[in-house]
Amino acid sequence: MKTVSLKIDDSIFGETEKILSKIKKPRNRYINEAIEYYNRLQRRALLEEKLKKESDLVKKDSMTVLKDFEEIDYVD
Repeated sequence: MKTVSLKIDDSIFGETEKILSKIKKPRNRYINEAIEYYNRLQRRALLEEKLKKESDLVKKDSMTVLKDFEEIDYVD
């Protein structure tokens, strides 16, 4: 494990302490779980951004192909 020193806003610290006293969880465990959750959230946001960019890259080509298919005169 790594040791990290951080500064927390007084209001956030106070609220955290109130919650911790009610859920009976060590502060260290609570902060680790919070960071783990936030990391998952950020990874998901980064993936969403990447997929959006890639989707935009193929969008024009997809529309061109669709237009080409629409122009095909199918004979029965």
